[in-house]
Amino acid sequence: MQKVFERPRGLTDTEFAYCAGCHHSTIHRMIAETMDELDIIHQTIGVCPVGCAVFMYDYMSCDIIEAAHGRAPAVATGVKRTLPDRVVFSYQGDGDLASIGTAEIVHAAARGENISVIFINNTTYGMTGGQMAPTTLIGQKTTTCPSGRDPHVNGYPIRICEMLATLDGPSYLERVAPTSPAGLITTKKAIKKAFQNQIDGKGFSLVEVLSNCPTQWRMTPIETFKHIDENMAKTFPPGVYKDR
Repeated sequence: MQKVFERPRGLTDTEFAYCAGCHHSTIHRMIAETMDELDIIHQTIGVCPVGCAVFMYDYMSCDIIEAAHGRAPAVATGVKRTLPDRVVFSYQGDGDLASIGTAEIVHAAARGENISVIFINNTTYGMTGGQMAPTTLIGQKTTTCPSGRDPHVNGYPIRICEMLATLDGPSYLERVAPTSPAGLITTKKAIKKAFQNQIDGKGFSLVEVLSNCPTQWRMTPIETFKHIDENMAKTFPPGVYKDR
């Protein structure tokens, strides 16, 4: 019998600890499949942050470095410049990349560092209790803005792809939403392109994934997909923001 589906070699034989329906497990698999398809498992180094993906090193078959909160782009820069033959990626959430790590991501992008960044945007601090994040939507309720985000008090959501697209350094910026079969295909293609760009020496690539958080959003996984398509996508429109 022909085997048509199996665990990617890029994933370890470890059960995910993520909440049911969370996109982290889906994106982890896509990264693992990409490493398989490009045959780069043993030359890939990931940098994972503080946050829900803090235990990513348990799930991936490649080398993983743990970075201080927000500092993954700086760590990835150091690794890539020291070991230019390696494929280096960071995997970061919005509380990590768009808050405490804003300076690191902006300057890594401005320098055009030849790294790949996977940015998980779920508009909340999923791991630490559902607080308001830099990407929290206007009107969205969180534990720190229980009446909903008020732009006059809390400001407006930060749009990372649009912001980085104003810089000359980035090579490739795309925002994706894996909420449908077509969205899953687009997401996988974007991740693979970000890795291939690095292999080809094209410079800085970032893929922003509009992700869900069923636990902190207090929704079922199916409800979260609808929320992403009908609400998040209005503030964060999917698409290619730079490709050179």
